[in-house]
Amino acid sequence: MTKRVAIFLSGGGSNMRALVEDMTGDHPARPCLVFSNRADAGGIAWARDRGIPTEVVDHRPFKGDRPAFEAEISARIAPHGPDIICLAGFMRQLTGGFTDLWTGRMINIHPSLLPKYKGLHTHARVLEAGDALHGCTVHEVTAALDDGPILGQATLKVAEGDTPDTLAARVLKLEHRLYPAVLRRFVAGDRTPVLIEG
Repeated sequence: MTKRVAIFLSGGGSNMRALVEDMTGDHPARPCLVFSNRADAGGIAWARDRGIPTEVVDHRPFKGDRPAFEAEISARIAPHGPDIICLAGFMRQLTGGFTDLWTGRMINIHPSLLPKYKGLHTHARVLEAGDALHGCTVHEVTAALDDGPILGQATLKVAEGDTPDTLAARVLKLEHRLYPAVLRRFVAGDRTPVLIEG
């Protein structure tokens, strides 16, 4: 039975596009919704142009009340019947009240080799630390930031002369390979980590 996937984003949605473009043919899932906290997110326009249902819940009116924001998210996504949520550049941290509802059914991609460099500015932090390797991680989502069981990692060597911007661009290309590969396996019930070298 084909699984229904909701993809959450806050920006242009390049990882969402990579996931959607892979969910064709014999893939065991299809996109049922693209959701954002920003009406002007480029990923929302891209999805609408392709006939994928979209929903937007602006987080700003809920300032200081994340549970109310998350309750509205739940109400808006429920009619679309998602089986799995993929966070793809969704820049709001979700509370345990939401993540617990989706335990084992929500995954995220993060631009570092977790458990290193949770949070923001990962590329700059890698350079500051003098690391030889960098990359990205797909993991199951828990209430803890950038935590949860690791489902896949893609690695690359940090080059002499790399800047945060050049690293970000190189890692993004790996993200577009890793996330679809992990989702395909995850939907089929296989949590064996996907490992890719860039």
